[in-house]
Amino acid sequence: MTNEKALDLDAINRDLGHSAEELVRWALSLDKKAICTTNFRPFEAVILHMVTQVQPDIPIVWMDNGYNTDATYRFVDEVKKRLGLNLITYLPKRSRAHREAVDGPTPALDDPRHEAFTEEVKLEPFTRALRETSPGVWFTALRASDTAVRATMEPVSINQDGLIKVAPLLHWSSKDLYEYLQAHDLPNEFDYVDPTKGEENRECGLHLQH
Repeated sequence: MTNEKALDLDAINRDLGHSAEELVRWALSLDKKAICTTNFRPFEAVILHMVTQVQPDIPIVWMDNGYNTDATYRFVDEVKKRLGLNLITYLPKRSRAHREAVDGPTPALDDPRHEAFTEEVKLEPFTRALRETSPGVWFTALRASDTAVRATMEPVSINQDGLIKVAPLLHWSSKDLYEYLQAHDLPNEFDYVDPTKGEENRECGLHLQH
């Protein structure tokens, strides 16, 4: 099992933490199975392009909560086709139609049922994805500017199970992301909604657990 002693995280974060493409190449050189998760939010084509340029067949794991906008679903298909993504989609165990028929519409953030909703549509599918794909390296597009919690994170970390979590874009600004999209002629889409977060700067819990 990989641990902090085996990897000098301080040195890696210091030397590569602000060089996204070098960090991707380093992580994919570790000879460990890697995955990249995505929610196809704005600017997601950056991380997807960056990792597939080094490893074209890297599994791209998407937790489709069933509540995405029409524009997001069209964006998924466009990016998948453009980049030839090896996309693996994980769905909640109940469909949106089933859930809403039994439990009603999406609970508000202050509704006691919202935690169970988040667990069902995002956290359980993600835990299942990790169990079934068994990666040694996990790429994520999270950024320090997203939330207060993410502002305290490092580009490379290791969780309690030994999974190496890599956030190459952690220190990137929206301007950096936009310029990368322009340079590589990549699509983007802003009509995106995450029902588990409700507010843009709120954590859904996924990066608190993993």
